[in-house]
Amino acid sequence: MSQQGPLVIVSNREGHALAGAIAQVKAFPLLDSGWSEAIDALTRLRPAAVIATDLDGQTDILASLADRAARIDPYVPLIALDPGTMLPRNVLPFTQAGRNPERLVSRLNAALRVRALHATLLRRLSNDRRASTRMPTSDPLDDATVLLLGRGSSYPALSVALGEQMGVVGALSIEAAAKHLNARDLDGIIVGDGFTPRVLDAFLTVLSEDSRFRNLPVVVRSLSGLHDDYDLPNLEVADAEPQMLAAHAVPLIRQQAFESRINRALKSIDVGGLLDPRTGLLTEDAFKRDFETAVIETQTRGAGLSLARITFTQGSISERMRLDAARILSRLMRRMDFATLGEDGSILMVFAEADLRNAHAIARRLTSVLKHTMHSTKRDQRLDPQVAVAALMPGDTAATILGRLHAEGQRVAS
Repeated sequence: MSQQGPLVIVSNREGHALAGAIAQVKAFPLLDSGWSEAIDALTRLRPAAVIATDLDGQTDILASLADRAARIDPYVPLIALDPGTMLPRNVLPFTQAGRNPERLVSRLNAALRVRALHATLLRRLSNDRRASTRMPTSDPLDDATVLLLGRGSSYPALSVALGEQMGVVGALSIEAAAKHLNARDLDGIIVGDGFTPRVLDAFLTVLSEDSRFRNLPVVVRSLSGLHDDYDLPNLEVADAEPQMLAAHAVPLIRQQAFESRINRALKSIDVGGLLDPRTGLLTEDAFKRDFETAVIETQTRGAGLSLARITFTQGSISERMRLDAARILSRLMRRMDFATLGEDGSILMVFAEADLRNAHAIARRLTSVLKHTMHSTKRDQRLDPQVAVAALMPGDTAATILGRLHAEGQRVAS
């Protein structure tokens, strides 16, 4: 990772031992600051990242430092060493800091990668005044979905503590977790109780060897009986009560959700603003243009084309889950197909070269994945996406097939 500015270490001790350890790695230019000068140092030095240590009694200053860092572009990672209390949402925890400075350098590099991506996005947005891509201004946690893995007594409390702030997908076994990891985008993994060191070691090893998952935040209760040099820069240990463990995990998950949001925005810019950066699907305007063109071309060629509309029972799904469903579908769709998330909350999907029978089969496969990877916001209520499908007929226009699809949707709902 190229250097992007100095690293500021905030401490009550001049020449903190941590600075010497990081200096030996020769990864960052270092500057020291006391807690009383921390906010001034952040404003004046414009560092690439900040590490805060000696946290006792500094809760208020840390909160002010976090608030100031959150206002700076591009993103400034703020890492707190061995925190004993809940942290602001944009302060990344790092435990066991004294044992292995290389782990801290890996954590810094992972955070600085997000900073570099954010700088790239800001530059591309400023260079293209015509760009229609806009970054959402909501908290990245609004987009986040975390995998909760475990089967111990802490599982219900962890599920509640995490579910109050983000989407949660549960898995009681490593096999179930693997299915979720391969089926959808996730912003973190929380490993609860119920697994032997051997099973946990195998799981962490698999994650570290797969580039898709290597940078995901992974929070475990303990590394007892395991080694601490997994190639997982965002592996964090939090042996705490469920509420504190969830609070420990939130900043890392939030950073990952922010990175995912940036990547979707960059992809949208790459295709001229045609993609919705919230979902990875086409914007509604782009979908309308593409669909009208596809209908005309299909009628000319005499080929097949079908349209599907996925809806959810009113009140069974939150806006966060609706966006999550759209992102899941964006990963699963065939490359020849396209879709959009409508203002009414429904998802419209076009299946190229598909008659009515094939379109129903494709739609069933997609909704089956949604049923098994998402859960209703209401306890004991099953998430049951409803699907209406219509196939292009001779003489159809985009408007007529849409009208027939909506009529079919009303029939299915009734």
